[in-house]
Amino acid sequence: MSTLDEKRRFVLDEKVVYPGHGVARICNMVDKVVGGSVTQFFELSFYHKEMTILVPVTSSSIVGLRKLSSKENIEHAFKILYEVKEVSCESSSSNWNRRNKDYQNKLRSGNLYDICKIYRDLKRISVKKELSFGEKNLLSKTESLLVEEISIVNDVGEDKIMRDIRSIFI
Repeated sequence: MSTLDEKRRFVLDEKVVYPGHGVARICNMVDKVVGGSVTQFFELSFYHKEMTILVPVTSSSIVGLRKLSSKENIEHAFKILYEVKEVSCESSSSNWNRRNKDYQNKLRSGNLYDICKIYRDLKRISVKKELSFGEKNLLSKTESLLVEEISIVNDVGEDKIMRDIRSIFI
């Protein structure tokens, strides 16, 4: 994709999702000299973090920067959460390491459906056994990513979305 196509893909003040970190606003376009040539960056300011980052315009799709999900995608995400899927919860560390590697790859993708699957799987495992420290952290992270995006897309308070998501697993 050319730089011009990347620029058209996102606009100033647009809300976007940066994988693993959540919803941000494109607050500025910044030119910086990198390696002797001028590179244009999106300046992202996160909604729930005191953090601002620069993402090269030409690399935005590579890092997984994406538009907010549509309401239809959110509806499909809830369907994924409701899916009954048997998840292995063997206590062996190799099993957790394998699952965690898969989960981390999905988290880095920034794909809403993948994040829903991680959350769903960990919630199902938590019914059968106490989650490890790493699993609890990952569950918390995926929950906050889901709640943040869904609440912004649906223009509903995060507390309500949190209750709605958690109620699926009661």
